[in-house]
Amino acid sequence: MNDLFTPYKLKSLEVKNRIVMPPMCQYSVEKKDGVATDWHYVHYVSRAIGGTGLIIMEMTDVEPDGRITDNDLGLWSDEQIAPLAKIVEACHQYGAKVGIQIGHAGRKAQDAKQPVAPSPIPFDDHAKTPKALTKEEIKEIVRKFGESVRRAVQAGFDTIELHGAHGYLIHEFQSRYTNKRSDEYGQDLALFGKEVIAAAKSEMPADMPLIMRISAREYVDGGYGIEESIALSKAYKEAGVDLFHISSGGEGHIGAAGRPGTHAAYQVPLARQIKEALNVPVIAVGRLEDPVLANAVIGNEEADLVAVGRGMLRNPYWALNAGIALGKDAGVPIQYTRGFPKR
Repeated sequence: MNDLFTPYKLKSLEVKNRIVMPPMCQYSVEKKDGVATDWHYVHYVSRAIGGTGLIIMEMTDVEPDGRITDNDLGLWSDEQIAPLAKIVEACHQYGAKVGIQIGHAGRKAQDAKQPVAPSPIPFDDHAKTPKALTKEEIKEIVRKFGESVRRAVQAGFDTIELHGAHGYLIHEFQSRYTNKRSDEYGQDLALFGKEVIAAAKSEMPADMPLIMRISAREYVDGGYGIEESIALSKAYKEAGVDLFHISSGGEGHIGAAGRPGTHAAYQVPLARQIKEALNVPVIAVGRLEDPVLANAVIGNEEADLVAVGRGMLRNPYWALNAGIALGKDAGVPIQYTRGFPKR
């Protein structure tokens, strides 16, 4: 039976355990140029030293106005490659594999002078009204996704994740709540996502797995649920996605009345349903920082990998401590062995 410290292999990606650090924006770019800083280096490399099997770097955007804020990472320029490559190389040195999440904030681009979206619907009463993309502009953004993936491959990343969740651009296209178009992009809600997948795959080595993060359920009136997200995921799988990272929400607040609370593992049932419906590997995420619970998700075959987000923000050595809690060899660095009990 697999557990949290069982190695995992998918195509060319081989990770030493089932522990994932999910993308979490740091908003720490200093010159608003999208270039990774010393903060990013220390932040990610410390999690590699801390025993994480797979680190997925934060949403990195395909164009300047595709960022949530001007302090986010970008991969629209070759000048942004080298600092990311330095982080990847160091994480590899400490036994972690590294992915990067490529995305576009769409109507949630707070600092863009003119945000863009499938339809001119603002995120909330305080947000700017986005410009509805023309078909020519859509094709240009798809091309930019491909170019960013090319740069990520050049930087040495082990896998690519596309951000199709949390109310950002791909998600906006795949939801009737935000996509009111009458053209082919409104008739086939998965079309934009499929085109982005094709652009990404065209720039990736054939044996490199492609991850897609999706919101499997929306928590707003008029939003979609698990049946629709299973259908979307099926289309994305057929387009070339190898692994799904299952989250939820993005268009409303989680935990309010009638919506899911913040109880432990509240999104795991969504991951399990997509895994079973499509016979596809999945990453589960959401309040899984208890090592016993995270281990049970793997042992019960509800997911193939487990992502620990806020728990790793609090503790970069979460994986090492999980090994102690579970009685497993987590690979404590020799420099730190005096600080950990002997097995």
